[in-house]
Amino acid sequence: MSAAGTEPTLHERHRAVMPTWMATYYDDPLELVEGKGRHVTGGDGRTYLDFFGGLLATMVGHDIPEITEAIQRQTNRILHSSTLYLIRSQVELAEKIVARAPVDNPKVFFVNSGSEAVETAFLLTTTARASNQVIALRGSYHGRSFGATATTGIRRWSASSLSPLQVTYAHSGYKYRSPFGHLADREFTAVCRDELQTMIETSTSGDIACYIAEPIQGAGGFATPPDDFFVEMKTVLDQYDVPFVSDEVQSGWGRTGRSYFGIEHYGVRPQAITFAKGLANGIAIGGVVAEAELMDCLTANSISTAGGNPLAMTTANAVLDYIESHDLQANAEHVGRILRQGLDALAGSCPLIGEVRGAGLMIGVELIVPNTRTPAVRQTDTVLAEARNAGLLIGKGGLAGNVLRVTPPMTVTETEAYEALDILRDVLDNVYQAYAAAPV
Repeated sequence: MSAAGTEPTLHERHRAVMPTWMATYYDDPLELVEGKGRHVTGGDGRTYLDFFGGLLATMVGHDIPEITEAIQRQTNRILHSSTLYLIRSQVELAEKIVARAPVDNPKVFFVNSGSEAVETAFLLTTTARASNQVIALRGSYHGRSFGATATTGIRRWSASSLSPLQVTYAHSGYKYRSPFGHLADREFTAVCRDELQTMIETSTSGDIACYIAEPIQGAGGFATPPDDFFVEMKTVLDQYDVPFVSDEVQSGWGRTGRSYFGIEHYGVRPQAITFAKGLANGIAIGGVVAEAELMDCLTANSISTAGGNPLAMTTANAVLDYIESHDLQANAEHVGRILRQGLDALAGSCPLIGEVRGAGLMIGVELIVPNTRTPAVRQTDTVLAEARNAGLLIGKGGLAGNVLRVTPPMTVTETEAYEALDILRDVLDNVYQAYAAAPV
């Protein structure tokens, strides 16, 4: 509490009116008040290199003129109308998504968040298949609403056992902590495929609404399956006519560098894709692009009061145009390779690092207690805080909260990548030296 006679801090005011389960980073949480490019200014007056991008939502950077100007133009016209009226920018955005999505004969429905997008996908697939059985992946995160939480395979993010769905959790392709992890990629994938078949035969009725997967898991610590993983899983799913839902809330729009949607890299055409976050560069947005037959399966009326609103749609159109005109997918691949090579080199010299993984500008660094595979949770929190002290903002995730998430906006430069690597090298070395010097 504040000292007698002093005004409460913003953190104290936050704790008084916000739920205890709403997490914040750092013992002394940070307020961000301004941003430009890949830098943000905090309420403490300091400027930071932003390599977390608002939890991957600030996809192309802060205060990008082309995007800011599009927002300003729209605010001077109309902010809201609802889907009961035609919205030109909504149709234009849907046309852009339909043209790029790896989905057959697609249609698009817009909502306001990733959680709502996942709920929409469940509504469509459970209706189409007349089943409430879903296959999700261990280590998955699909949102904080009721159905999305039910399919989240991380204990730290799953608050309730109650669910409208019957969920079976299959292997995610995360090798580092898998009992099959000692196998070569092809054999590992084959075992996971056979396990999926066994689970369907023994743990479900066989009439399954959908299989939902993140191509690269987000909160799960950027678990990245072998290249043939989802193709092999789909051979099993196709035997039972199970729709594949690709959750691209974090991996879409070229962030991985290797494909526009994350699932394309794996050679799979899903029946539906959920998206949100970076599409409007931080403005609230979400949606589903799905095969027309699946999208049109609902027999009751439906609308979206704020989904597809003119402000979000105009912003998203500007974001996609900016990604295309500046070839940001190629930049994500190029600068992502610099970051990955630097972090791989660091892993060779820092015993705290168990594994570096991910793709493009979606990189995870799993920290372990040296000479074990025990998650180094305390050290991860220390690295996060010390990186902030050094002027770098990154995130964390993983099943135990021991994975650093390095996810700069897609406009990040080579110079900024090397700056971040220098900071992480110094911080990780200092944290390791402190660990090694501590009494046993």
